[in-house]
Amino acid sequence: MRAAGESPNLAPMCGRFVITTPPQAMKELFGYAEQPNFPPRRNIAPTQPVPVIHTGEGHTRDGARHFSLMRWGLVPSWMKKFPDSVLINARAETILEKPSFRGGIRHRRALIPADGFYEWDIRTKQPYFIHLESGGESGGPFAMAAIWEDWMGADGAQIESAAIVTVAAKGRLAPIHPRSPAILDESAWDAWLDTENTRPDEAVKLLYEPGAPALAFHPVSTRVNKVANDDENLTLPVDADRGPGQLNLL
Repeated sequence: MRAAGESPNLAPMCGRFVITTPPQAMKELFGYAEQPNFPPRRNIAPTQPVPVIHTGEGHTRDGARHFSLMRWGLVPSWMKKFPDSVLINARAETILEKPSFRGGIRHRRALIPADGFYEWDIRTKQPYFIHLESGGESGGPFAMAAIWEDWMGADGAQIESAAIVTVAAKGRLAPIHPRSPAILDESAWDAWLDTENTRPDEAVKLLYEPGAPALAFHPVSTRVNKVANDDENLTLPVDADRGPGQLNLL
């Protein structure tokens, strides 16, 4: 997987996303106990800290939802040394079989909140901002299915990390990119998080249940290609026909 500053052109889905919902509104929607102050971000990239909603694991599991910042890029707990590359996505089709994902789908399922994400057209490399259809051009909060791990190095260094689960893209989104984050309807959040009572195969079925919110998208400036750019202009529509890199607002 690429590092945070590299070109997104070869990135798997999902490789960048956006969070703009205020912290208090996010806390009320997802119902976690903590009171984090995660600032608005419009270009969150792999290897950066991302908000993860989970119910703990082992002796720390209490059934309540919790908020943690984790590194985006899964590091399986069984790895002896920190890898040169990390797994930012987990394909739903193989998540039950892949050694890197089996522990997460069984014991450490999570939600990653977002207000939208970016994808690059696989043919033209034009970036698009993809968001809830009901949220207008600025998007609105939704939950991406995720898994997480708690890795500890030989020197005692501890890193919590996460990967976003992806499924095959459908509808109008499919021509842009063949993959999409698995977006869970709110009615499925509890079952997805409940690793005690929802079997891994049942959890995977939740990723395909009808009811996931409809998505819309529009082209945006290629300024989003650079991770250092993180401002409100990134999600604004542009005229894609004028060519890449030109910020012509519609």
